[in-house]
Amino acid sequence: MPTLYGVFRSRASRPIWLLYELGEAFTHVPVIQAYRLAQASAPDAPLNTTSAAFLKVNPQGQIPAWVEGDLTLTESLSITNHIARTRGGDLGPQTPAEQALIDQWTLLAVTAVETPALEILNVQGAGGDKTPEGQGAIAINAEKLRRPLARLQAHLSTHSHLVGDRFTVADLNLAECLRYAQGHPTLLGEFPAVKAWLEKCQSREAFKKMWAARTAEPV
Repeated sequence: MPTLYGVFRSRASRPIWLLYELGEAFTHVPVIQAYRLAQASAPDAPLNTTSAAFLKVNPQGQIPAWVEGDLTLTESLSITNHIARTRGGDLGPQTPAEQALIDQWTLLAVTAVETPALEILNVQGAGGDKTPEGQGAIAINAEKLRRPLARLQAHLSTHSHLVGDRFTVADLNLAECLRYAQGHPTLLGEFPAVKAWLEKCQSREAFKKMWAARTAEPV
């Protein structure tokens, strides 16, 4: 049985959501980020990203990691795309063209959406949205997102989903990256088709199951 390493409050949420969609059995090893622990190297510390046992799985010390037989994967969207390709059914590519489109939207998520969206989340989480400097940083990163969001708005104005007019791993990958920016008070309202699509993705039972487990996990 494949093994997924990583806690819910991490990018492991992405493959977990997908696995819940598929009803696939897997072993879950909850490796926590070392920075979340007061003493990650203490003898009684929980398994974390600096633990020797985990570094044997991923020497880079990052989660998630996926082990399936002789295969080890260590990037969250590489993991989701692999699962979708090999056991994803309708959530995976049905043709080479669909595979190319899934790759396209996944790369857009990583290169154009995730970093500015995460920066917005981090500034807000640190209370920076209440300071002029933080508000400036949020504005800069929101502006970075407007170009990819405009592209998504154009596509989703005439399509229900990103690939094949059905929910696929491409939607999951991009929705999880864009989720970081949902706390911005007005940004997604500028792109109503994107906002509606994201809400539709997050209304799925597998997402709600993942989110409930994530919320229940200690901060």
